Amino acid sequence: MTVHISPARTLHGVVQVPGDKSISHRYAMLASLAEGDSRIYNYSTGADCHSTLACMEQLGITHESREENGRRVLIVHGKGLRGLEEPKQMLDAGNSGSTIRMLSGILSAQPFTARIGGDASLSKRPMKRIITPLCQMGARIEAVEDQYPPLLIHGSRLHAIDYELPVASAQVKSCILLAGLYAAGETTVREPVQTRDHTEIALRELGADITIEPRLVRIRGGSPLSAKTLVVPGDLSSAAFLIVAALIVRDADLLIPNVGLNPTRTALLDILRGMGANIQLTHIEEINGELFGTLRVRSSRIRGGVIENGATASVIDEIPVLSILGAVSEEGLLVRDAAELRVKETDRIETISENLRKMGIEVNTSADSIQIPGKQRFRAAEIDSYGDHRIAMAFSIAALVADGECAIHGASAASVSFPEFYSTLAQIAH
Repeated sequence: MTVHISPARTLHGVVQVPGDKSISHRYAMLASLAEGDSRIYNYSTGADCHSTLACMEQLGITHESREENGRRVLIVHGKGLRGLEEPKQMLDAGNSGSTIRMLSGILSAQPFTARIGGDASLSKRPMKRIITPLCQMGARIEAVEDQYPPLLIHGSRLHAIDYELPVASAQVKSCILLAGLYAAGETTVREPVQTRDHTEIALRELGADITIEPRLVRIRGGSPLSAKTLVVPGDLSSAAFLIVAALIVRDADLLIPNVGLNPTRTALLDILRGMGANIQLTHIEEINGELFGTLRVRSSRIRGGVIENGATASVIDEIPVLSILGAVSEEGLLVRDAAELRVKETDRIETISENLRKMGIEVNTSADSIQIPGKQRFRAAEIDSYGDHRIAMAFSIAALVADGECAIHGASAASVSFPEFYSTLAQIAH
């Protein structure tokens, strides 16, 4: 699908973003392992999260979606830790790295063998980082070239390990913790820097025997999970595209309610404010251990700056759209320590730089960095998303400040995380 986007004079309005993708994945999996029916409000509309639901359904977990008092609710009929059934065919994670990595931890402990794979893009993403700790716990996993999907997971009796992550990754941490739900003893995961902690919070909410400390989590296997009513906050990573749009379009004033403000995710807001962004937080509350709040974003003069070390890891998914902001900032943007970008849905260092150059933007890259000088102007161009949702959306934002109409090829990739993205953009751009 190709979408044509014209420059915007301004942006105004109140917009809802989809339910947080990361939290939706976790709630669906853990509700499936809980005893009883869980009700999940504002479950993500993105394709990735529906891949997780489809996998759980193949494992014998039923769910239904309905509207109650004007709100969509997903009801998951959990069967407890030992209630999953052997799938009749390969589990399809689609394009979702979160699905395959986290679900592998659960599958490793089941009394059956399961095969899990995904689309062509997912089949190129390395899984060694989860295979290594899971095998240390006693799992038996076969993979293409010992690291690529599809994975053939022979369920085993697992034992606890004390594991230090070689690279900060919330997905790998979550995979080990989910396996730890079943492992004999107490599993410990140590992080080089703190990553998003949605899994730990959700486990605690549903009754797991878990201890959470800075950069260290312990979980004791065997504790049952209890069904619960859960509310998913709006996805800050999805909101990031609209935030940057409001910052760079003239005379913009945007209100984004009910956004997730988990402290492990708000580094994005800290970085933007440090660059001069006019972002206000209002109406903050806590639900299910997660913070919700309303963001008001207005046009701003952005200085630019450097993102490196742990800060890069904390905003790794937002780098594509931050690159757009960097190009129009006063001082430009330098992102270091970003090798992880090369093993996302695309090699994002390459797809970011290629599309920036198509739009007349100077950019320099290395194995793990992107440097974009400031005070540049976007030219109209034809953009290729390469099937990557964050590339499609980031360059759609660039199109709002280009010197003419842009064509975004492969725009349908946005449906992976934000199916309503283009209709939302049309609603607020004037």
